[in-house]
Amino acid sequence: MNIVFWGTPDFAAESLKALLNSKHKVLAVITQPDKPKGRGKKLTPPPVKVVAQEAGIPVLQPEKVKSNEQLYNQLKKLNPDIFIVVAYGKILPKEIIELPKYKTINVHASLLPEFRGAAPIHRAILEGKNKTGVCIMEITEELDAGDVYACREVEITDEDDIVSLHDKLAKEGAKLLLEVLDKIEKGEIQKSPQEHEKATYAKPIKKEEGKINWEKSAREIFNQIRAFKVWPKAFTKFGDKEVKILEAKVLDENSHGNAGEIVDIVKGKGIVVQTGKGRLLIEKMQFPNSKAISADDAVRGYHIKTGEKFGGNNE
Repeated sequence: MNIVFWGTPDFAAESLKALLNSKHKVLAVITQPDKPKGRGKKLTPPPVKVVAQEAGIPVLQPEKVKSNEQLYNQLKKLNPDIFIVVAYGKILPKEIIELPKYKTINVHASLLPEFRGAAPIHRAILEGKNKTGVCIMEITEELDAGDVYACREVEITDEDDIVSLHDKLAKEGAKLLLEVLDKIEKGEIQKSPQEHEKATYAKPIKKEEGKINWEKSAREIFNQIRAFKVWPKAFTKFGDKEVKILEAKVLDENSHGNAGEIVDIVKGKGIVVQTGKGRLLIEKMQFPNSKAISADDAVRGYHIKTGEKFGGNNE
C-alpha cells in the first residue's frame, strides 16, 4: 500500500522503520517542526524526521494542520491508500482523516478504551497496572474513540519503567501495524466499536506530579519513580536540597512509621525509607547540579544518616 506516515517521537520512529522494511511504500512523512533542545537550545529534528531523511523519504513539517489548504492539496496529490498516525501530537481534521482510500489508522499505546489520550504508558505504570498493550484503531474526530482493528497485550513487571515499557510497546505496535495493514489490503480485516462507557483518559503529565508524598504507600511511590524516570523525575526535599529519586525497590508493603524517615542504610544496596505504608530501598538519586549517582555514593558524598528525613511537613 502507498502510505503517508504521521508521527514525531521515538515511539513513532519504530513503526516507521517497520514500514520502511516492509513491502509497503511510504510516500511522505509528516512530523512536528524542529524544536530547540538542551542547554544550547539547538534546533533538533524529531526522531521520525531523522529516520525518514536517512531513507530518502520526503518530510513535511507544517506548523498547523487544521485549515491548511496547501497541506491538504499536497496530500491529495500524493494519492495515498492510507494515512498512518503514531504519536503525531496534533489532532487531524475530518477532511484529512477521510482523504485516503482506507482513511486513517492509529497505533495507540494502551488497551482501548482504557487510557485514551496523551500519556497512556506513564499512566499505566503510575496506576500499578500489571498489563497494558497496543491497539490499532481507526481515527475519528473524537480523541482515541474510533473502532479498533486489533490489540496486543504487554505485561508490566516490577522491573519495567517508562523506558523499558515504552520500547516494548513501540516494538509490539510496529509488528501489529504490519499485520493489520496486510489484512486491510486483503479485505480480511474486521473492526470492533469501543465500549465507550468504559473509557478512561491518560491526561498529559505535569511537572508537579513528580513531587513525592511520603505518606503514600511504598508501592505508589515506587510506581511514581518508574513512571517519571525520564521526565519530570520523582523528586523530594532532603534538607534544603531538592533531590530526584531515579531508581528504587519495594522492600515491604505493610510496615508503618514516620513517613520519609531513613530507617536503615544497607552498604552496597541503598537507603531504606519508611513510607505511609511499607518501605522503599532507594538505589539511585540525583542532587542539584550533579550527575545521577548510586545511593551508596550519595551516603558517602552527602553524609546521609539514619534518622534523617526526606520531604518536608507538607510533602
